[in-house]
Amino acid sequence: MAKKDSKSSRKCGVLLPIFSLSSEYGIGTFSKEAYDFVDFLKEAGQSYWQILPLGPTSYGDSPYQSFSTFAGNPYFIDIKTLIDEGLITKAQADKCDFGGTEEYIDYEKMYKSRFVLLKKAFENIDKAKDAKTLKKEFEAFKKSKDNDWLADYSLFMALKNANGGRSWNTWEEGVRLRKAPAMKAAKEKYAQEIDFYSFLQYLFSKQWAALKGYANEKGIEIIGDIPIYVAFDSADTWANPELFQLDKKNVPIDVAGCPPDAFSATGQLWGNPLYKWDYHKKTGYKWWMKRIAHCYKLYDVIRIDHFRGFDEYYAIPYGNPTAEKGEWRKGPGIDLFQTMKKELGDMKVIAEDLGFLTPSVIKLVQRTGYPGMKILQFAFDSREESDYLPHNYTKNCIVYTGTHDNDTTRSWFDQLPRADKKFAKEYLGIKNAKDAVWATIRASFASVSDTVIIPMQDYLELPGYARINTPSTLGGNWVWRMKKDALSKELCAKMHDFARIYRRLR
Repeated sequence: MAKKDSKSSRKCGVLLPIFSLSSEYGIGTFSKEAYDFVDFLKEAGQSYWQILPLGPTSYGDSPYQSFSTFAGNPYFIDIKTLIDEGLITKAQADKCDFGGTEEYIDYEKMYKSRFVLLKKAFENIDKAKDAKTLKKEFEAFKKSKDNDWLADYSLFMALKNANGGRSWNTWEEGVRLRKAPAMKAAKEKYAQEIDFYSFLQYLFSKQWAALKGYANEKGIEIIGDIPIYVAFDSADTWANPELFQLDKKNVPIDVAGCPPDAFSATGQLWGNPLYKWDYHKKTGYKWWMKRIAHCYKLYDVIRIDHFRGFDEYYAIPYGNPTAEKGEWRKGPGIDLFQTMKKELGDMKVIAEDLGFLTPSVIKLVQRTGYPGMKILQFAFDSREESDYLPHNYTKNCIVYTGTHDNDTTRSWFDQLPRADKKFAKEYLGIKNAKDAVWATIRASFASVSDTVIIPMQDYLELPGYARINTPSTLGGNWVWRMKKDALSKELCAKMHDFARIYRRLR
């Protein structure tokens, strides 16, 4: 993945979001089940665990619309660990209603119950089993140069709560525009709340570092996701308005999205603020280097989402109801990635190069040397030759049956148009639909591609209810969880066989 290993470059891994893990308290966390999953990956001969962004989620529960590009999601803090550390009791945890089912997350109940418990943990710092060490670590965490984003994020969350959860652009002018007297007063008024949110980040960081360390010891590398854009309603935009295309009142001038295409007649209006790329260039992309460096503390490999936006980005005038009226503008191009290599070294990167690619985007991906992505579900159009068919791959790419934005392979195959399904059966060498999922996985493994990543739902042959996300829709996304007994010895052996047969053993 741009950075070459001395061993065989043929490897494989699994895509499974943290929230999709099984656990006792309503959502996947950094719990024992996460460690068990790492053990499973090792036994199955895997090299990678790919996850989705770890940031705190906002309205819609999407990890791609976060309150901070640096902070971690408090939902992922393991409750059992807090009980073991003496910060809360099991009785307190058991009183909370986390809602949902074994395979479904209820985010509304999660929000109401999880923060009650986390607030108790914060209030009980002095009662912890090793309170002295914990307090010392927490103070060091707050003062660390690596966490210079923490004070702004914690104040942002405290102010957000004080303003009934409303977006920061509706706040009183003093704090909205970060005027010194108002900021000083807010820091004093909300000091305890600020400390609470900082404490959550300390817990998140400590627990994630332990889990990632365990995975790395077992030979499993973590692939993480860096969204190209940040949310407008985020600590990043509020604290650093100079980085974005905002007017003097910090209102967006233009926002991000995608133009109309075959999938969406009105395009996709994401609404994220756009970057002032000329400003970023003048600073030597300082904020970007800080952001990417932070990602490499969380992950071993980063997948850069919407890679084409660095070549050209689509700008939609703020206030437009759809993405139909917009224009393409030049992004930073190779300059950003040359700076990244100079500042951070030759790091492992995956370029999310899906969608319509212009010659200049293709050239940018080639110049970086980063592997792009190939999706099997995009391959079987009976009317034309596809770049996504395995015989058209190069070694330097990452092949997926589908991503978090695709249907499960079982559901996708069942819904294929008749001619496409006929072609898929011919190509995969199968007669029955029941064999389609594993035949698709086998085609991925047999390809020349250096790396294969398979969503866990496909290994489990699950139907459409297990889909992670349907783009451009609200509700019903980011909610699927894996059953606690899903990881069988038989499945582990079958995955290991595929890794062995196709020379992808770690």
